[in-house]
Amino acid sequence: MPVPCHQSPVLAGSVTLAALGALVLYLAKPSGYGKYSESLMPAATRLSARAAWFLQELPSFAVPAGILVRQPRSLFGQPATVLLGLFCAHYFHRTFVYSLLTRGRPFPVAFLVRGFVFCTGNGLLQAYYLIYCAEYPAEWYTDVRFSLGVFLFILGMGINIHSDYILRQLRKPGEVIYRIPQGGLFTYVSGANFLGEVIEWTGYALATWSLPALAFAFFSLCFLGLRAFHHHRFYLKMFEDYPKSRKALIPFIF
Repeated sequence: MPVPCHQSPVLAGSVTLAALGALVLYLAKPSGYGKYSESLMPAATRLSARAAWFLQELPSFAVPAGILVRQPRSLFGQPATVLLGLFCAHYFHRTFVYSLLTRGRPFPVAFLVRGFVFCTGNGLLQAYYLIYCAEYPAEWYTDVRFSLGVFLFILGMGINIHSDYILRQLRKPGEVIYRIPQGGLFTYVSGANFLGEVIEWTGYALATWSLPALAFAFFSLCFLGLRAFHHHRFYLKMFEDYPKSRKALIPFIF
């Protein structure tokens, strides 16, 4: 029996995502992981960065992938399944590649639990809407929103992966020191990895043309934009020779 589409939870989930993004901006505090974990959560129980990132990101892949594989084969190749496949591709990389390569600091368990709940809810929201609610015309693949959105998604994912690679090369295994990132979009912004992800989810929102994806893109902009701002301020305080022309998130602007 087909699962019916209920618009109320979709709307509620989207509003919640947008409200969380606005709350992040309102509080304007750095998130308590990475370079800020020692000062913000000094007594917190911690897990290794690799284990924590794997556990946190896993539901964002497993929940949509589980819904996707349960669909009839006749639906594969439809725009909704392809778009959800892009979402799964991002989180496959974050879960099974990024988490195994990261050289970050130990991760507060409390923040991991919050991230796990968020990733579960967002993964369910995006997958539920695309599979059970979204309706795309047969010509959606030739629509400029789909084409431009997928291009931005792939571009942003490439920027994100390349920027993460640059950051990893700044440390040897076991090191927790900080160096000035150079190359790629780090030439222009302190948060090149965050910029890549913002571009990615903006493209996803455009390609899906959906409220849940738009809400997630807005949350990502708020959360990652604020994190880029705090990173930028951290670098300026730590390094006297930090490039003065470098911005926080958007080249030449912010």
